[in-house]
Amino acid sequence: MIFDVLVIGAGPTGMACAIEAQRAGLKAVLVDKGCLCNSLFHYPAHMTFFTTPELLEIGDMPFSSPNQKPTRSEALEYYRKVAEHYSLDVRPYQTVENVTGSDGAFVVHTKDRFGRLIEHHARKLVVATGYYDLPNYLGIPGEDLNKVHHYYNEPHPFYGLEVLVIGGKNSAAIAALDLWRHGAKVTLVHRGAEMHRHVKYWILPDFNNRVKNGEIAAYFHSNVTSITEESVTLSTPEGEKTIPNDFVFALTGYHPDFSFLEGLGVKLDEANDRCPVCNPATLESNVPGIYLAGVIVAGERTNEIFIENGRFHGKQIAGDLAAKLSP
Repeated sequence: MIFDVLVIGAGPTGMACAIEAQRAGLKAVLVDKGCLCNSLFHYPAHMTFFTTPELLEIGDMPFSSPNQKPTRSEALEYYRKVAEHYSLDVRPYQTVENVTGSDGAFVVHTKDRFGRLIEHHARKLVVATGYYDLPNYLGIPGEDLNKVHHYYNEPHPFYGLEVLVIGGKNSAAIAALDLWRHGAKVTLVHRGAEMHRHVKYWILPDFNNRVKNGEIAAYFHSNVTSITEESVTLSTPEGEKTIPNDFVFALTGYHPDFSFLEGLGVKLDEANDRCPVCNPATLESNVPGIYLAGVIVAGERTNEIFIENGRFHGKQIAGDLAAKLSP
C-alpha cells in the first residue's frame, strides 16, 4: 500500500496531522517507536496538566473532564477515544531506522520490537517526533549507574531512601515534593540562584516552604560533579560536599532528535537555536515532501511549542497537502 501521508510520531500533534489529512481525503498512517501518545504515557503517573481540557483538544472532539486541569490518565483516555473515533491507522512499537526515496515516493524503513524490518511507502512525510525521548545528559562520572534516572514516574519505590533531584523547573519541583510526601529523604540541586520562574504557580510556594522548613534540602548555585553507588559529590558556593545517596533523578530537560532530522536532509539553523529550516506557512522543510510538526519546529527552544499550539500544525500541513495531492 502507498499512503498519501506517513506521520512519524503518534502523539497529540501527530494525531492531529493524520486527522486533518484524512479530512482532506488523504490516506494517512502513523508510526511510533512506542505506544499511542508515548511521551505522555511516560509522564509522572499522577501528573496534572497546567492547562485546561479544551486546549488539549484535537479533531474538534470535546475533552470533558470534571477537573479544571485534567490529569495524565484523563488525557490518555481522551486521545485513545479520538484515535478510535477517527479510525486512525497507528502502527505502534516500530522504530524508524531510515528513510529512502524522495518526494512522492518515500520509503520509511522501520524495525518492530522483535527486530523485524518493515517498509512503508508514502508520497509525503510528516515528522512529529517531539523531544521527550532524549534527555540532556550531565556528562559526569557515575551518570551511567542504574541508580540514575532521567524520568520520574511515582514515589513508592523510594520510601525511606536518600534521593537527589537535579533541576530547577516543573518536573524537578513536582518530583521533589512527591518524593518527600511519600517518605523519601529529598535533596534538590540546581545551578541557578532559585527555582525557575516558570514553575507552576501552585507548586512553587509549596516547594519553597518545604525548603524553608528544612523538609527538603536544597543547594542553589550548585552542580553535581560525580555520582557513586553510595553518594554524590556537589560543587556548592560553600565548597565541595559529599552526601549519602541511593537514587538520582537528573531532570535536566530533553531535546529533539537533531541527528534524525539531519539524516533526513533537513537543515538546522545554527544561528537560530538549531531550528529546522521550513516554510512557516506550510511547515514543509527544505527537503521537498517532508513536513515538520510540533515542538521540533522550535529547535532547542523546547518551551515555545506544546500540545496547546502544536495541535494546529495539522491544519497548516493538511492545507498544503490537499493542494499538492489528489485524494
